[in-house]
Amino acid sequence: MLASLSIRDIVLIDRLDLAFEPGLSALTGETGAGKSILLGALGLACGERADRAMVRSGAGQGGATAVFELADHHAAWAILDEAGIAAEPGEPVILRRVITADGRSRAHVNDQPASVGLLRALGDALVEIHGQHDGRGLLDPKTHRGLLDEFARAAPLLDAVSGAWKSLAAARERVDALTGQQDRAAAEEDFLRHAVDALDALDPRAGEEASLAGERRFLQQAEQALSELQAASDILSGGEGMAGRLNAALRGLERVRDALGAAEDEPGGAAATARAALERAAGALDRALIEFSEAEDALGDAGSAFEVEPGGLERVEERLFALRAAARKHDVPVDGLPALRAELAERLDAIEHSGDRLKEARAALSAAEADYAKAAEALSAARSKAGEALAAAVMAELAPLKLDRAKFRVAVSSDRERAGPKGWDRVAFEVATNPGAPFGPLDKIASGGELSRFALALKVCLAGEDSGLVMVFDEVDQGVGGAVADAVGSRLARLAGGTQALVVTHSPQVAARAQAHYRIEKGEAGETMRTHVQRLDGGARREEIARMLSGAEITEAARAAADELMA
Repeated sequence: MLASLSIRDIVLIDRLDLAFEPGLSALTGETGAGKSILLGALGLACGERADRAMVRSGAGQGGATAVFELADHHAAWAILDEAGIAAEPGEPVILRRVITADGRSRAHVNDQPASVGLLRALGDALVEIHGQHDGRGLLDPKTHRGLLDEFARAAPLLDAVSGAWKSLAAARERVDALTGQQDRAAAEEDFLRHAVDALDALDPRAGEEASLAGERRFLQQAEQALSELQAASDILSGGEGMAGRLNAALRGLERVRDALGAAEDEPGGAAATARAALERAAGALDRALIEFSEAEDALGDAGSAFEVEPGGLERVEERLFALRAAARKHDVPVDGLPALRAELAERLDAIEHSGDRLKEARAALSAAEADYAKAAEALSAARSKAGEALAAAVMAELAPLKLDRAKFRVAVSSDRERAGPKGWDRVAFEVATNPGAPFGPLDKIASGGELSRFALALKVCLAGEDSGLVMVFDEVDQGVGGAVADAVGSRLARLAGGTQALVVTHSPQVAARAQAHYRIEKGEAGETMRTHVQRLDGGARREEIARMLSGAEITEAARAAADELMA
């Protein structure tokens, strides 16, 4: 609800602070007293267009501040959160707008700088103005479909349509993507097929480059190594050969040892010493023969290792160079060739089977279109049924509001070309104000006074759970009186029972229904005129309603009539 409105230097108001209450508040006063200034200031705070002419003459700037107290579930909290404005449920929401004499304006939300667009978005979520020339709220054709859906309690059907629309959009994107791939495939297929065939023939393997490079280095050194090994072998086995000389020496030692064996000698004698020396020499030669034999075997093994098949180096280099050439061609590392081969094969497979995939995608699209059509048709049927019920309810409200010659209907028309997440229906509230006249848009056909009463009738019929909107009705009772004015007042009071409504009125029957009453009057202040607002209670309110009944001179009969109305 609107908790308070503060105005500074706007037109004829220099300083004004008003506090408001839930329920119906009436704003009354003579024509030209400044009731429209209050509504203009509220609109200014809620993001409506600012005009420097609004700044009071002689002031450097003017401004308006509107303070709202909102329920935790109010839609304004989501708007604040999306805009990054710090606010906690339970705290007041403060909209402030300042306009300077040169036409510049500044906006603040909860004392934080904000854009006028944010102010307007919040204002639309907080205040709904129904006036003779106001095109928002119920009179805005863009709102009619949403209002009808709320009346029809169509949330489950809307969810179904929204979900079907998302699936349909995804199916369309899939078909478009595959169609685009297929169009590009013809130019790409020959390249991919050639590349895959070449890589298949090459058959690259991970780590192969390092292995081939090492083998190449070995083979490049093999010829030289084999020559050196052969020279070493020749040295060992040249002439009589080292083994032959060692064996000859060993046999000579054995003959000497045999000759000494026949000689007898005391321990420690010359013969014993010689025999011991010969044993050591024979053992050393024997070990030398064993080591020499192992050296020859090792040289043989090494030579065998370096004996490579003819053309081995050429074969390894050809393979290595082929891998590196392929890597340069595709601009990848050699070790990246196996992965590239798999990727190109996958792309080629996608092209070769794109027809099947596209066929499947088109079948899925057809199914999604059928699902969406089914959901949209169900929503359309619910809207048409609810439209008839709403039209009947509004028609029942028109006669008491002196619109008995008018007709109202809800036009629901389906256009599949305009399909979207909320269906394919166009919804419009249409009226015919005179018998035989054609139906037309509500905001185009009805006159100023009729518009306000049509809006009131609609609002009464659409009223459901508290939307959190502050409803403002500007001279909804224009041109009516008596029983019609009383009907307007009773409907406003009923409408405001679950929310907050402000009405600018000249009708005592309407003012008498309000829980709060404010009188707006204009008076001289020195050489200028000023607008003042006074909260009326008790006797002061009785006098104001009596004035509205009788005019300039308040009679006792008027006071009695005022007492009757207030009762």
